[in-house]
Amino acid sequence: MILKPIRLAFYLSVGVLSVAISSCGESNKEAATTEEVAEDVMTNDGDSLSKINLPAGFEISIYASGIDHARSMTISPSGTIYVGNRGGDKIYAIQDTDKDGKADKTIVVASGLKTPNGVAFKDGDLYVGEISRLLKYPNVEANLEAVGEPVVVYDDYPTDEHHGWKYIAFGPDGKLYVPVGAPCNICESENEIYATITRMNPDGTGREIFARGVRNTVGMTWDAEGNMWFTDNGRDMLGDDMPDCELNKATEAGMHFGYPYCHAGDISDPEFGSKFPCSDFVAPAQKLGAHVAPLGLRFYNGDMFPAEYKGSIFIAQHGSWNRSKKSGYRIGLVKVENGKAVNYSTFADGWLDEAEQEAWGRPVDVQVMPDGSLLISDDKAGVIYRVTYKA
Repeated sequence: MILKPIRLAFYLSVGVLSVAISSCGESNKEAATTEEVAEDVMTNDGDSLSKINLPAGFEISIYASGIDHARSMTISPSGTIYVGNRGGDKIYAIQDTDKDGKADKTIVVASGLKTPNGVAFKDGDLYVGEISRLLKYPNVEANLEAVGEPVVVYDDYPTDEHHGWKYIAFGPDGKLYVPVGAPCNICESENEIYATITRMNPDGTGREIFARGVRNTVGMTWDAEGNMWFTDNGRDMLGDDMPDCELNKATEAGMHFGYPYCHAGDISDPEFGSKFPCSDFVAPAQKLGAHVAPLGLRFYNGDMFPAEYKGSIFIAQHGSWNRSKKSGYRIGLVKVENGKAVNYSTFADGWLDEAEQEAWGRPVDVQVMPDGSLLISDDKAGVIYRVTYKA
């Protein structure tokens, strides 16, 4: 795929940025305050220092700004975008009321929460994932300015902050899926809930473990056949180039994806790998590269982009910290045919200054809009981008 630089109509001053730390397994350190960065993004006169590379015909713009530590996104049938955050305590609702492709209204619908990274919308209710519990804001769009107190759906998840932030999503079976990351870089735990993906009924009943051996997923989605695809952040401290982070596919409940015994399908862990061979576990659908920190992902089901993008997976890669030359900081693209990943490439990059090894932005999540455009959240710049295509 041939990439070309697209000039953005804003200025990004790399000098005001302090490097936020993350890894293939996202770091627990909070990102730097995004207010100054977001101001630079939105107020400069267009003398841009930023170079976002996109395939020919694609354009990128700012959909919303001032979204502190913008993380996971979900969209309601009305078109309202809800955004969680990890470095703060708020949930945002973003609206494009005049339908011009740029948000014109931002509402803080909830605050005072503990790392409300995950958001999901179902039957008029907004679900929020904190570290140890799940909340529900009933009939949230009846009055976004005053949503009232939430209902506690479930409050018995571990309180560990290490890999404790939650990405939540409803599956095609109507159940709410909630991962529980490993409380460490690499370890075994007597508590079976760690390094899993759980699921439950929308009211919090019937919680069960759906998948095991998942170190830290911060993104999941489903294909047309009902199979789950999810990212997994591989372990650290095995060098620059191993192990790969993963895109995995779960076709049924009960599958085990290897952690902490096997990584990326074929790397036996030096500490725990002697206990089980890699052949005992499910190999990745696609290896994504070491330390790229893949997070949110979506199948492209819109009609704006060229036909070859239909059914492919966009993956936000947050970027590395423990690598001598940084990796990630981009949007990956996985082409899927007949239920299998057949090609992996870069769709968008440029958030990392390769020469200076400084990142001014860090993609977190992606969301396909009803018009077929693609939203990308950035928790370092505190903005949401919109990618469009013009023939």
